[in-house]
Amino acid sequence: MDKQRLNRYNKGMKEERKGIMETKRVIIKGGHVIDPSQHLDDMSNIYIENGTIVGISAGEPDEGWETAEVIEAAGLYAVPGLVDIHVHFRDPGFTEKEDILSGSQAAAAGGITSVVCMPNTNPPVSSPEIIRDILEKAAKADCWVYPMATITKDMAGAVLSDFETLFKAGAIGFSDDGRPVANARLMQDAMVQCQALGAPIASHCEDLDIIGDGKMNLGKVSRELGVPGMDRTSEDSVTAREIELAAGTGTAVHICHVSTKGSADILRDAKARGVRVTAETAPHYFMLTDELLRKGDADYRMNPPLRTEEDRIAILEAVRDGIIDVIATDHAPHTPAQKQDFIKAPNGIVGLETSFGACMTSLVHTGILSLYGLIERMSTLPAKLMGLPAGSLKAGSAADLMLFAPNEEWTVDPARFRSKSRNSAFKGMTFKGKVKLTLLGGRIVYDDRYSGR
Repeated sequence: MDKQRLNRYNKGMKEERKGIMETKRVIIKGGHVIDPSQHLDDMSNIYIENGTIVGISAGEPDEGWETAEVIEAAGLYAVPGLVDIHVHFRDPGFTEKEDILSGSQAAAAGGITSVVCMPNTNPPVSSPEIIRDILEKAAKADCWVYPMATITKDMAGAVLSDFETLFKAGAIGFSDDGRPVANARLMQDAMVQCQALGAPIASHCEDLDIIGDGKMNLGKVSRELGVPGMDRTSEDSVTAREIELAAGTGTAVHICHVSTKGSADILRDAKARGVRVTAETAPHYFMLTDELLRKGDADYRMNPPLRTEEDRIAILEAVRDGIIDVIATDHAPHTPAQKQDFIKAPNGIVGLETSFGACMTSLVHTGILSLYGLIERMSTLPAKLMGLPAGSLKAGSAADLMLFAPNEEWTVDPARFRSKSRNSAFKGMTFKGKVKLTLLGGRIVYDDRYSGR
């Protein structure tokens, strides 16, 4: 999205929110501020006026701020609101699972202030009318909602969408997530057209012919359970294809939800060659394995599936090394009834409310990433990658931020989720690192400071 159009979009959103934006002065006082966009990592105060950050400094407040509301942040870290570039809010068409408002409440509880919604809704996001409908609903949401539109018309894989029209209507990029573009020529043409527009294009790397009726990772566990498996060559082959299309055309491509050692190795090689490729993964791919499928619980089924311990370690190393650029959730809600049957259940898990705690526990407290590095991968870099006005506490930015307690332990209880759905692969796990406060445009959209949890 070009900067001028993005500014217009956000101005319009703020006009819609006039009644709920804060119009006072606020000081976030005494917290440890981390902001990779400014190379900040120190104790400071954050000054907010009318929903906008006006400065960051240590010491006592300047004259004129004596009457400001003070939010005490001693013992907490203050960082830019997290940016999740891969979520499914199921709106329109599947709102029994999630809608824009419930999804945004779940995001706020996870410290996430900006999300990019995938277009596999019903109908798919292939028209300006659907984009306008999403943006109108998002005006009252507890996070900024940025829609992606489809690469092919109605995700049918036959004809390319009208990228320019959808882009002008407010789509921030393009993907056929959930149903990959099978035709390589179509995908190549799409990449060239998106490059000309300056719009990101994201690929769900999967060969459906290879997948067949697979339900979980193809390997030892699937064979022992007698469950049809998803061969890793499905992901690896399309990852390689997209990279070579990008290399041959000089365009950029983003690879969604990387789950295999093979794809991580392919990405490592591509980056060494200077190919313009970026990638994401989700916490479950570097924390969990297909051994969990032995429970016969569909809450551990998603696409791509949980893989082996070798894959898990490879994804972890790729995150550590920056081969995988950002961490997203692929938040994919389904109702309890839909997840009841292990084989027949749809793929997908929720992740907005657990992603930060999961990453703190598995990456920061293990020494794999610094806190600074985690905030880069969950806020600053994803915002930059998608061209969003987020991931920063610079003066003039919207006061979208998160306060968290790095050492507070908590147990994942899906019954307490803000999401409509409960299908979490992390249920019952204890994490170390807790979101305490989330602000959107200076407005408190989540507050856990006094819960004692």
